[in-house]
Amino acid sequence: MIKRLLLAACGFASIAHAQLPPAAMPGAAYGQQLEGFDYAYAVKRFSFDSQGKQLEMAYIDSAPAKPNGRTVVLLHGKNFCAGTWESTIAALNDAGYRVVAPDQIGFCKSTKPDAYQYTFQQLAYNTHALLASLNIGRVTVLGHSTGGMLGIRYALLYPQQVEQLALVNPIGLEDWKALGVPYRTVDQWFERELKVNASGIKAYEQSTYYAGNWKPQYDKWVDMLAGLNSGPGHRLVAWNSALIYDMIYTQPVIYEFGQLTMPTLLLIGDRDTTAIGADAASPEVKARIGHYETLGKQAARSIPRSTLVEFADLGHAPQIQDPAVFHRALIKGLASLPAP
Repeated sequence: MIKRLLLAACGFASIAHAQLPPAAMPGAAYGQQLEGFDYAYAVKRFSFDSQGKQLEMAYIDSAPAKPNGRTVVLLHGKNFCAGTWESTIAALNDAGYRVVAPDQIGFCKSTKPDAYQYTFQQLAYNTHALLASLNIGRVTVLGHSTGGMLGIRYALLYPQQVEQLALVNPIGLEDWKALGVPYRTVDQWFERELKVNASGIKAYEQSTYYAGNWKPQYDKWVDMLAGLNSGPGHRLVAWNSALIYDMIYTQPVIYEFGQLTMPTLLLIGDRDTTAIGADAASPEVKARIGHYETLGKQAARSIPRSTLVEFADLGHAPQIQDPAVFHRALIKGLASLPAP
């Protein structure tokens, strides 16, 4: 049964937590594994072999003061990192959850291979191996943006491990290819990604992630991305980004929503307009994609055991735009989902 709760957004309020480290000064350049940019939590490393390469997956593993016996795995989005979950980690820890938040291969503080066949199945397998190395069994999977597509794929591959699935403004609620968004080759994506800069990142995030608004606390995430893209690993970072965009465009998950068996919480900022490849689409195509006020409801109808929570005034990153409102809904939602 679908339960819909419409939440009006209120002002920014942060979760009470230990003092967070300041972001680096604007214009900083970071290493190809985001060396020089610190997360609010200690970063650990999981080393493994994949596709003939030695890889290193960075991750956060944060324990609560008063454990409730449950673990949440946080899957970040395309332009996000494990570190951008900082307020969510604090809120979940405060509620008793252990939290594991990896940087996927190709992202942030993890390895950027010079060649890798990116699939959501491969990233799910890598994440599953990380959890096995930590002796973690049953989990709640919480995916945001591209991490939502990965979370769905993970839940389909490992349904017995996933107690609950939670999706925050996941992309992949529509098939852009089928709707007319033109194909870009990996080389074309690469040329596009080589041009990424701070001003472009900020303009896009303001319009899409934060529904036209901007607050000073968002600047450090622009700095993080811009510094990674402008650092010594510039071309390797752009190349991995191109491969990942090709994965996102060519590997839809929407056609398998009906196969999800676990209770699923959809947390949707209705003012989100994210649509992969929209910048290359015709005006007619662009006008009919990226409507999250509709996509969230459609997804809730397609996913068998779903609960939909909508944030009327928030964009693509409600957990950052209004963490107080978002985390109240998240903790309540996870507590109220039925047992699998």
